[in-house]
Amino acid sequence: MKFLEKLKRTSEEKDSRIVLALDHSVQVREQKDRLRILNNARFILREVADFIAALKVNYQLLLPLGLFDLLQLVIEDAEEHGLVTIMDCKLNDVEHTNKWAARHFFDGGFDAVIVNPFVGWEGALEGVFDEAQKRGRGVILLVYMSHLGAKEGYGRMVIVNEKEAVPQYFLFARKAVEWGADGVIVGATNPEVIERVREVLRGNQLIFSPGIGVQGGRIARVFRSGADYAIVGRMIYEARDPRKAAERIRREVNEALRRV
Repeated sequence: MKFLEKLKRTSEEKDSRIVLALDHSVQVREQKDRLRILNNARFILREVADFIAALKVNYQLLLPLGLFDLLQLVIEDAEEHGLVTIMDCKLNDVEHTNKWAARHFFDGGFDAVIVNPFVGWEGALEGVFDEAQKRGRGVILLVYMSHLGAKEGYGRMVIVNEKEAVPQYFLFARKAVEWGADGVIVGATNPEVIERVREVLRGNQLIFSPGIGVQGGRIARVFRSGADYAIVGRMIYEARDPRKAAERIRREVNEALRRV
């Protein structure tokens, strides 16, 4: 099953538009630290699996657990719960390296990868899209991040021609359409950017929005602006009761969607 088909089915079954970012940062000094990270990740995933549609993995799990080592247990758990898995690697290199990495992430069980459009198409990201298409996997384009410094790169103004100057993220949104990306990342902390990106995409790509809660993004505002999925991390995995937190957030998300 292709990435978007799988995500749609899971979202309907779970009645959820939440992607869990399981990015709990723990310093690793000994083997027992790796096992603690593993056990904590599996516990949280088990607790919240009924209320989320997908799991996003970043370096906080990848580096200490290893793609083909302990991380496989987390990926297997996600699959057993019917969840889509996204590797937040932000691929940002030349083509042979990007394609090599994407191939390994797909072999490791991930349904989609996140890539950085700054490196361009030819000789950079083309191979990732080719590999994903052959396998029915997804590619998500990083269009605008959720931190304050994102404006220094993704928000800078670019002169396109004598008559047009637009923000860099606007051009990246155009690239998402041109390249046939499955979705884009736009930070929840900038709902006005979500609105403008949605106009460019015209419903052809999904918008995944991180930065809700701790970073200041608000659920109602994010979905009103045009986001399709909320990427939520610390509000869930740092909660005293992750299950109740995930259930509450799903309820808030679904209420926001009903009002769109």
